[in-house]
Amino acid sequence: MISPKPATLEANGVRLEPLSKEHREGLDKAAADGRLWELFFTSVPAPGETEAYIQAALDGQKAGQMLPWAVRDLGSGELVGSTRYHDIIAAADRVEIGYTWYAQRCQRTHVNTACKLLLFSFGFEQLHCKVIGLRTDNFNFRSQRAIEALGAKKDGVVRHHWPRRDGSIRDTVMYSVLAQEWPDVKRHLQFRLKRNDK
Repeated sequence: MISPKPATLEANGVRLEPLSKEHREGLDKAAADGRLWELFFTSVPAPGETEAYIQAALDGQKAGQMLPWAVRDLGSGELVGSTRYHDIIAAADRVEIGYTWYAQRCQRTHVNTACKLLLFSFGFEQLHCKVIGLRTDNFNFRSQRAIEALGAKKDGVVRHHWPRRDGSIRDTVMYSVLAQEWPDVKRHLQFRLKRNDK
């Protein structure tokens, strides 16, 4: 049975730091790059909400349901977003990767691939997960394309599944990677990073 604990993960110019209240100012700045909170289908904190956002993540960690990180770009030294494991089901050796967002300047760069490689590697190789899931809003087409580009398989759509911040209810698109699929997915992610370095 898996037992996720906070850990610093670093590779390919990115560091995932266990989320703390000290990250508030940096995450405020990252979210302001692109005014990401205006996207109705994301979980990005609006101005003045970052402290509560961090506290909710830490409460989820204390309850054993989440493991959150702040994302730091080692090139600039700046925080550029956040991600986490959530819906942790220890008895099923399962975590999901989500609540992921990046400053606009980091979107469509190596950052997402580097973060996912760290999270999948930690999950499969250190925690010994049997499956790692991902989910996104049915209207977040960019996120769906990004998840599919990682090599995750689409499990299906959960209809009328989760409330958005505006009170509407979203359909949720579910994806996963199984432990036996990880070697091929890992090779694919490493290739993507190598190609982006050229």
